[in-house]
Amino acid sequence: MTKTIAAIGDGVIRIHFPGEVNHEMNFRIQSNCELIHKEHINGVLELVPGYHTITLYYDPYQIRFQELEYKLKNILENDVSPKKVQKQGRLLRIPVCYGGELGPDLSRVAKQHHLTEEEVIKRHQQPEYLVYLLGFLPGFPYLGGLDQSIATSRLEEPRTKTIAGSVGIADAQTGIYPLTSPGGWNIIGNSPIPLFDAEKKGDAFLFHPGDRVKFYEISEASYSEFMLRRETPDSVWKEVIIHGT
Repeated sequence: MTKTIAAIGDGVIRIHFPGEVNHEMNFRIQSNCELIHKEHINGVLELVPGYHTITLYYDPYQIRFQELEYKLKNILENDVSPKKVQKQGRLLRIPVCYGGELGPDLSRVAKQHHLTEEEVIKRHQQPEYLVYLLGFLPGFPYLGGLDQSIATSRLEEPRTKTIAGSVGIADAQTGIYPLTSPGGWNIIGNSPIPLFDAEKKGDAFLFHPGDRVKFYEISEASYSEFMLRRETPDSVWKEVIIHGT
């Protein structure tokens, strides 16, 4: 099957790329987003990458669907094969304080998989995760690459309040809540790193699709020290971005 382009609403187009959701697919999505960005098509407002889609928002008063569809088809003829995509996103090291009140589901996740809490923590930290997309909440990163031995189904009954910074597991994904909100992920810890800066001009989010993430464990004392510096997100971000700009 080839990729498809379809209107899904007034001023919204979705481009679908068939295939498995994996690292190569993600790199392919990012590559094609770049191809579209470089054309600077008049009327295109935003591109939102997904697992195997690109959702494009445009102003129909500036460009009609048929014209935009024609332009997109021409651009996507230059679609890069996933095997040829070499670009890697930034590498970020994110601190997490695991267990206790900050990770209320850690013990249950460990028991469910017949592991100790320490083994769950170790297995959660071991992979280098890929940021597939942002969604659900502003700056919420969906991270792929979780060790299958700790993959855990969502809560049967979501919490009415999951605190900002909560690090959770949902099926074969892990992620971080940027804001306090209801949520159904299994919370195993909390990161003191702010995920977005509402006051920042330009890019206000820490994570970008295509970034790579490594978690590391910190003590409650270190967690408290980080929390004192949350008011200056940009300075904290410079510490966690290890590679890339």
